[in-house]
Amino acid sequence: MTGTLTAEPLTAADRCDRCGAQAYVRVTLPVGSELLFCAHHGREYAPKLRELDARILDESERLDEPQPNPASAALPD
Repeated sequence: MTGTLTAEPLTAADRCDRCGAQAYVRVTLPVGSELLFCAHHGREYAPKLRELDARILDESERLDEPQPNPASAALPD
């Protein structure tokens, strides 16, 4: 049986294995192990990870998306 592995999108609960910040980069090593990195550490380690033929899923473009403002949502109409 063959199948395609699909990774779930990263959420705010996913944390960087290096510093604990929100993870935006998921790395799957050839042996199947998985690492999560913030955008900063993902960029820092990407060259070495590519040398190891790791699969890198970078969702850091989400940092450019507008963020909801909880304060304005609480204002009455």
